[in-house]
Amino acid sequence: MSIRRSYESTFIVNAALEDAEIDAIVQRVTDFITENGGTLIEINKWGRRRLAYPIKKKYNGYYTYLAFEAPAESVPALERFYTLDENVLRHLTLQLDLKLREFRKVRAEAQAQRAAAMAEAAKSGVPMN
Repeated sequence: MSIRRSYESTFIVNAALEDAEIDAIVQRVTDFITENGGTLIEINKWGRRRLAYPIKKKYNGYYTYLAFEAPAESVPALERFYTLDENVLRHLTLQLDLKLREFRKVRAEAQAQRAAAMAEAAKSGVPMN
């Protein structure tokens, strides 16, 4: 039995593609992760952004962030999948530390509580600093 670890992966897709084609690429990546024993935790589509420098003569890219748990053996296969897809301009996959995951969870809960408090204050008409 292999060890499941937490990973995050960010990849940049050619922004010149249509939205449907970009969504298809993102769907293929998420399907690849789940087919290789992974579980998706978070999918965050950041959208089209200007690149800091041209990559393959492209100046814009569509950024996508994925957080997932998967066996360690599946990560090299995912990296190869990214490399073979000509529409993926760049990719980076990192192993997440357990402390960082806990910190992000606590921070997200704190932000949700703060947003709820601000919404309640706005509803009652009390200014909040």
